[in-house]
Amino acid sequence: MTDGKRKDVIIGEDEAAGWIRDGMVISIGGFLNSSHPMPIIRAIIRNGIKNLTIVGAASAGLETDLLIGAGCAKTVIAPMISGESLAPIGPSFRYFAQRGAIEVVELDEHMYYQGLRAAAELMPSLPWRGGIGTDYAKINPRLKEFDDPVTGERLLAVAAINIDIALIHAAAADPFGNVQHIGTGFGDRAHHRAADRTIVTVDKVIANEEVRANPYRTSIAGVDAVVRAPYGSHPFASPGEYLEDAAHIREYVAAASARLKSGDNGPFDEYLQKYIVEPKNHAAYLTRIGFERILSLYEL
Repeated sequence: MTDGKRKDVIIGEDEAAGWIRDGMVISIGGFLNSSHPMPIIRAIIRNGIKNLTIVGAASAGLETDLLIGAGCAKTVIAPMISGESLAPIGPSFRYFAQRGAIEVVELDEHMYYQGLRAAAELMPSLPWRGGIGTDYAKINPRLKEFDDPVTGERLLAVAAINIDIALIHAAAADPFGNVQHIGTGFGDRAHHRAADRTIVTVDKVIANEEVRANPYRTSIAGVDAVVRAPYGSHPFASPGEYLEDAAHIREYVAAASARLKSGDNGPFDEYLQKYIVEPKNHAAYLTRIGFERILSLYEL
């Protein structure tokens, strides 16, 4: 029997990262230069996790590129990886993909969301009309053309994108795992529904009374773990909280691009050492970035 009390799911970043093992399928929420669970991303790299299948966002950002560059990825499932105008294509993604060092799963956004929907519905695959007559099914073995048994229509079977752990960043959550995004939340709900477990980093933890005062703001209910991480999406933005740190993102892009352009690993290794290896936790990372710079990003 239980005592009837709800379970507090707040845990530390190291404990959360400890859930992730070599060879797992993880997803990373957010969208381009916004809303990524960076304390967990950095901890994964520090922990030396390898051979991950990384499910990026429909428009994944440089958080996925960072994991690829650090050697954590075996397979990448994302329609695109970009830093918007700061990096039209993720430089680490491009470097590893061109050399065949990672498996790239080719699909468009519609196929991507259909794969997540199949996982959420515990289906091995779901049909889709798009992509028929293209080369998608030729280059992606997770897609297969077939004739519908009822109508005879030619369709595309999209394999489920099953996720072990979804990693998401949001503005707030209560201690019991009820999450509130500011804005759309992008595709984070689809990741949560497709995953066995979900970890969410939040800029602040709020009281359950605040959640119950306006339950319609709850975007995801009852996640498995919440990590308190103010400025936890840095160097990326968190809607309604702070802006992206464009200068820091350019610093990353320059380091990753050096390897792409000339094969020089030095700048990327220096970036990892400075911002990931030496700062042992999120607080130490923010200290490395600097109080004045962090406050300059604050946005009401």
